[in-house]
Amino acid sequence: MLSYRHGYHAGNYADVLKHAILLQVLKLMHKKDKPMAYIDSHAGAGGYALTDAFSKKTGEYLDGVARLWDRSDLPESLAQYINDVAHFNQGKKDLEFYPGSPAFVDMNMRQKDRMVLHELHGTDFATLDEQFSGDRQVKVINGDGLKGLIGAVPPLERRGVILVDPSYEIKTDYQDVAKAIIKAHKRFSTGVFMLWYPVVDRAQTEGMLKLLAESGIKNQLRIEQSIKPDSDEFGMTAAGLWIINPPWKLDTIAKEMLDYLERRIGHNGGKTVVKQEVPE
Repeated sequence: MLSYRHGYHAGNYADVLKHAILLQVLKLMHKKDKPMAYIDSHAGAGGYALTDAFSKKTGEYLDGVARLWDRSDLPESLAQYINDVAHFNQGKKDLEFYPGSPAFVDMNMRQKDRMVLHELHGTDFATLDEQFSGDRQVKVINGDGLKGLIGAVPPLERRGVILVDPSYEIKTDYQDVAKAIIKAHKRFSTGVFMLWYPVVDRAQTEGMLKLLAESGIKNQLRIEQSIKPDSDEFGMTAAGLWIINPPWKLDTIAKEMLDYLERRIGHNGGKTVVKQEVPE
């Protein structure tokens, strides 16, 4: 687990989907003028240089955020996403840096809001902790995010978005993640839980999602983008977000977004899915 470094994958198509949807969830949550908490189970380093060895080794961002960087026809949801990436690049013409989830949230956080960030990897934790040093609205914790998640809910604000974004390096992660979310939901049933998931082995992924779908928890939405058909070969063929208590109209926004992404990023028989898997 400690070997995982997100820098290899920063800005890829899965990040585009995850972060663009996260921003829309925050925007919809902010329609109510009440404080909220953002809780991240696997926060990473907070930001990534696309020019460093990690990103150059894979170049995954070239088939992700880079395909949107200079577009002038973006739907509103993706335009906000690219504007935030540009802000993180300090207005530079070239795409050199990519913000992690905490940085996206930080760029859109109100004075009344709060972040709780968990990161187990020592080096990434140190980078994240330095980034938010002295910020009283942000708590950075060096520890297991799934265990920390239970203690972090319910937040004092009684409103919150929880992003669960593990590495899935260990096969048991799939079962552990579902069980942790179910347990956390029992403590905070009104929270918006966002689970990011990869599709490497479709059966394994669907087994995890089935646990959630059959848990008795209502109102569960799937948002998924595949870039190629499922395969037994090595590598991720799709990625998605499984969202419990999605804000109103998120499905409509997601459909518009994914229709665009399918044209600009999808290829080789890929497809998109926005489906209410469990009704309200």
